[in-house]
Amino acid sequence: MWDVNGEEVVYDLEAPQGPRTPQSLWSYYREQLDTARLILGKKERTLPAFSSPCKLCHWYSSCKKALVAAHDLTLIPSLGRSRRDALSPRIRTVQALAGADLAAIGKVPGIGPDMLRRFQVRARLLCEPGAKPFLTEPTTFPDVKRELFFDVETDPMRDVCYLHGFLDRTRDAGATERYVSFYADDASPTAEREAFSKALAYVRQSRPCAIYHYSAYEKTIWRKLQEKYPDVATAEDVNGVFEAEATVDLYLDIVAKKSEWPTNDYSIKTLAAYLGFSWRDPTPSGAASIEWYHRWLESKDQGIRKRILEYNEDDCVALRVLLDGLKVFPVRA
Repeated sequence: MWDVNGEEVVYDLEAPQGPRTPQSLWSYYREQLDTARLILGKKERTLPAFSSPCKLCHWYSSCKKALVAAHDLTLIPSLGRSRRDALSPRIRTVQALAGADLAAIGKVPGIGPDMLRRFQVRARLLCEPGAKPFLTEPTTFPDVKRELFFDVETDPMRDVCYLHGFLDRTRDAGATERYVSFYADDASPTAEREAFSKALAYVRQSRPCAIYHYSAYEKTIWRKLQEKYPDVATAEDVNGVFEAEATVDLYLDIVAKKSEWPTNDYSIKTLAAYLGFSWRDPTPSGAASIEWYHRWLESKDQGIRKRILEYNEDDCVALRVLLDGLKVFPVRA
């Protein structure tokens, strides 16, 4: 196979995948092919499960409808297919988990007592009419006048980070906010390097400030860019951005650890939409942005460029909406 860098990588399909997975890729392929044929022949029926890749699938609405009708356990955030299968001999629906006596369930493989209690809390939120999100412990945020809400866009097929976007908000008497972006007009290393360099310089000149992002993706991408362009920044420079006291990963630091929501997942799009925010684009997604960027590179259509920037800006605004919502959530033990 040819990888993203144009280098040939050889795979031995008959070899074991690894010490923990002795099955070969070819054997796995044959198994899945046989299963697909049984499904097509209506001799085997699939059991859908809700997960993060579902929203990229053509069959998303059909599967989601079936899951909702069945009150499937995977509608509980982070529960997933394997945990559902472990629970299913005793608990089969969201409602059943919401009303269950956890002590009577006993040990469940892969699910500890604390995790099971948290899943029950989430099940009850999904079942309770008018349920509201809440924090599970008191939370403080950086007390600064300037905030940057940060989001990147990348094309993994070309191995390029083509956009660094910031919503820059001041919180003094004349509070203002504006969107600032650094865009790679082509997929060349020169354009990628320049966009990264300008984005880093913008962060430096904006200090003191708080920086908010969602999950570890931005940090991962900037570390990768630093390795590609060490003349732009050192590893310490990038760590100084993401490990600073005033930098907050709203997902890992707050949402995943300290909050509960009456939603089926904790993606930024789901949570911001729950709080009343809507994207301007009718089909907003990171995958769509990659396709738009592909068409931009071919056509240089300014309308496509505008669509990419508006989508990224809305992602940044969604972070601000989420932060403002979290700040006023009640705290429940």
